[in-house]
Amino acid sequence: MTVTIRDASLADLSVIASIYADAVLTGTASYEIVAPDETEMKKRFQSVTSQGYPYIAAVDESGDVLGYAYASAFRTRPAYRWLVEDSIYLAPAARGKGIGRLLLAELVARCEALGFRQMVAVIGGASPASIAVHQACGFRMVGTLTGTGFKLGQWLDTVFMQIALGDGNASEPDPESYPGTLFAG
Repeated sequence: MTVTIRDASLADLSVIASIYADAVLTGTASYEIVAPDETEMKKRFQSVTSQGYPYIAAVDESGDVLGYAYASAFRTRPAYRWLVEDSIYLAPAARGKGIGRLLLAELVARCEALGFRQMVAVIGGASPASIAVHQACGFRMVGTLTGTGFKLGQWLDTVFMQIALGDGNASEPDPESYPGTLFAG
């Protein structure tokens, strides 16, 4: 199967909403309990993309969306503006085929090119598959919060992983190079 990574679009949102709904209803990666509808997913998509963050999709040779990923602000206080958080979701049939790694590698590259300095993964349910994907892309473990969520009849841990982008914290960022609009004056 040939997989292409491209910018996600509004036309992809029905599939993206379906992929996310499956994650919400059957998995522990998201701590949401009720799956948002397509209208809400459109609002979220527009919020992320209007602030200059990348939002990408993995598609097969027929153009079907297999998964998606995006970066967004980790926190909204100005000193955090060089740090992004990644999110990756795959259709059930696309899991275990290296598509998550392709999405994450592209997301890391795009965020680095935009001038971000750090990326963090907040891995709900301490998913071994998600941890492995992040490790394969160079992330390191930085902490675990135990018993942070209760879903599907169990207490869940949250794992934090991190990767430096570009110079990371080895040099001061250029305030003029910040790519997003969230912190624009």
